Amino acid sequence: MSKKILVVDDAAFMRKLIRETLISGGYTEIVEADDGYSACDQYFKENPDLVIMDITMPNMSGIEALHDIREKDASAKVIMCSAMGQESMVVEAIKIGALDFIVKPFKPELLISAVEKIFEAE
Repeated sequence: MSKKILVVDDAAFMRKLIRETLISGGYTEIVEADDGYSACDQYFKENPDLVIMDITMPNMSGIEALHDIREKDASAKVIMCSAMGQESMVVEAIKIGALDFIVKPFKPELLISAVEKIFEAE
């Protein structure tokens, strides 16, 4: 069964890296957003099985988008991406309902492992 994944990051190169990593892991149904506002729009338009979202973005942060998405869909599955030094924001994201987090720069196998762990728990 194919899983749809929404990749959210303001950096195009990071979205591309995550997309390529997911494709190499066998996930081919991927949609993208470049900030929190478009993440919320895409989430409710595309109804993805999983969201991989950056914490720090312009316009609307990943934390704010996570809050909005989880407020409207408590079953939303989200993995947050953070840079080193953002531990307090990661803790906040977990409290809001993120299921996991990846620290950038990440090893591709760690991203695939996190995605598989969430899908295996279904």
